[in-house]
Amino acid sequence: MSETVKQPQAGLDEAAARTSLTPLDDAERRRRMRKVIGAAGAGHFVEWFDFGLYGTLATVISVQFFQQGNTQAALLSAFAVFGAGFVMRPLGGLFWGSIGDRLGRKTTLATVILVTSGATVVMGLLPTFDMVGLWAPFLLVIVRLVQGFAAGGESSGATTLLAEYAPSNRRGFVTSFIDVFGFAAFVVSAGLVLLFTTTLGEDALTDWGWRVLFLLALPLGLVGLYLRNKLEDTPEFQAVKAAGEVSASPLRDSFRTSWRALLFCVGFVVLKAVGHWILQTFMPSYLQTDLGYSKTLSYGATVVGLLAIATLVPFMGLLSDKIGRKPVMIAGCLGFLVLTYPTLMLMNAGNFWAAAGAMIILGVFMAAFDGAASAAMAELFPTRIRYGSMSIAYNMSVAVFGGITPYFATFLIASTGNKFAPAFYVMAAALISLIVVLRARETAKAPLPS
Repeated sequence: MSETVKQPQAGLDEAAARTSLTPLDDAERRRRMRKVIGAAGAGHFVEWFDFGLYGTLATVISVQFFQQGNTQAALLSAFAVFGAGFVMRPLGGLFWGSIGDRLGRKTTLATVILVTSGATVVMGLLPTFDMVGLWAPFLLVIVRLVQGFAAGGESSGATTLLAEYAPSNRRGFVTSFIDVFGFAAFVVSAGLVLLFTTTLGEDALTDWGWRVLFLLALPLGLVGLYLRNKLEDTPEFQAVKAAGEVSASPLRDSFRTSWRALLFCVGFVVLKAVGHWILQTFMPSYLQTDLGYSKTLSYGATVVGLLAIATLVPFMGLLSDKIGRKPVMIAGCLGFLVLTYPTLMLMNAGNFWAAAGAMIILGVFMAAFDGAASAAMAELFPTRIRYGSMSIAYNMSVAVFGGITPYFATFLIASTGNKFAPAFYVMAAALISLIVVLRARETAKAPLPS
């Protein structure tokens, strides 16, 4: 990371100066920033709405797509398919990242949301195991692979878009909205599952209600596609393009010139990946299968926890703009390292408020880390290779550490007999990211590398 440099003129005006564009007044800057956040967030919402549904409905999916007889084995199979999508994320990151650095952020992100929402709709139409036997899990895997491939270009691309539009002294705040929309998608998906469960009943949700939820991706995707198509490309990318500095081979340039930054980015994402998938995907089934909560209580506690994260992330991003990325990220790492095991024990109390309180405690530390991490990752790379570099590092880390999280956490419980064993995996992830953050340099308030 480069040293912190305080700049009086930042963000859109910086890029405008390089491209001979007229600097924007405050009102126009705020209007455009809201438009950009909405476009970036809408697409991100669609992607994580699907992932949130799959995780929240893991127990339902295990019933619909896998042979019954052993509940734990069926759930492990459902999580294994969930992880299969992550296998494709690095390939998707290589593909979409290269396109994003060569052709621009806008076109790439519009295509990504089209593929993502289309695959989610198809999932809602898939035949079940009772209909087609072993073809059901096979088709489910194919759809998850397509979703994973598309997801490889979403998070890093949306973060790049926001970082390149944001003023230098508000980059943490602006990029934090990626996680706001991501967690909001999980809140909405879990909330809809809870609503369907309480109004239709668990049997109706299992029989047909789950299909309706996945089909909602169609209107959501169309809205996101419209918003992204209305954007101009980022001032930072326009400046690089106007100067004739667009990389002909951004991926090669990333490995050749920014390999240290790639390693830092991978290290940042370890806790981000593991923490997200523990809280978003593993917790609903964990509360039901291992701690004996009903579906209604487990979905309700999950909604409360994720809503706390979505609410707190912007404040943490703003704090990172004030005091730096490192202190906020370190606080998040330490919180997970010290309190993960006690919070899982708290959940074991067996009542809603214990589960919701534990989720909120972990959510505070997740919000702290996320609030600073998105900007910190974008600040590692120059504009000409930013999208591709972030895509490589982010998706490699998510594939290795995040994709296996629900499966590995479930496996730890099954193999050790200790229902709190997943805490050790989260703590190990927190320790890895803590070491990396401590070795990184501060980048808050500095202009993006050009």
